[in-house]
Amino acid sequence: MTARGDFIERFGGVFEHSPFIAERVYDEGLIFVPMTARGLHDAMVSVFRRANPAERLSVLRAHPDLAGRLAIAGGLTADSASEQAGAGLDRLSPQEHARFTELNTAYTEKFGFPFIIAVKGLTKNDILSAFETRVHNGLDQEFQTATAEVEKIARLRLVALLPESST
Repeated sequence: MTARGDFIERFGGVFEHSPFIAERVYDEGLIFVPMTARGLHDAMVSVFRRANPAERLSVLRAHPDLAGRLAIAGGLTADSASEQAGAGLDRLSPQEHARFTELNTAYTEKFGFPFIIAVKGLTKNDILSAFETRVHNGLDQEFQTATAEVEKIARLRLVALLPESST
C-alpha cells in the first residue's frame, strides 16, 4: 500500500464515512511532521469547510441517528458505537428509546440530516436536552451547529490516534 493509501486507511473515517477529506488533505500536502492531532485537525477542518455545500451535507448525512436503527442492529462504525456507548445511549429504557426515535424522525424530516452532537463527556440526559432544544432551530443555524459538532467529533477521534501537539 502506498503512503497515501496508509494515510487514508488510518484517517479516512475521522469524518464519518467521508474519506474524501483525508484524500484531499494528503493530495494538497497539508500533512506536517511531526503529525499531531491539532495540526491534522486544522488541515481536515480546512478541507471540510472548503468542500461544496453538497459535500458538507453528505458528511452530515453519513452520521448515524443517535440510539437509532444502526445502533440496535450493530451497524455503527467502531468509533460511533464507542462514542454512543460512552454516553449511555446503548442502555436506554424503552421510554427513552421511544423519545430518541421520535426526535430522530422529527429532526431528520425537518433538516434532512441526522442530529449530530459530540457525545463525549455528555450523559443521555444532556444529549436529550440538546436534542429537544435544537429540533426547534432554523435550518441555517442547525446546519452550522451540526457542522461544528462534526468538527468536534473529528478532533476527539484524532486525539485518540495522535499526540495532541509536538510539545
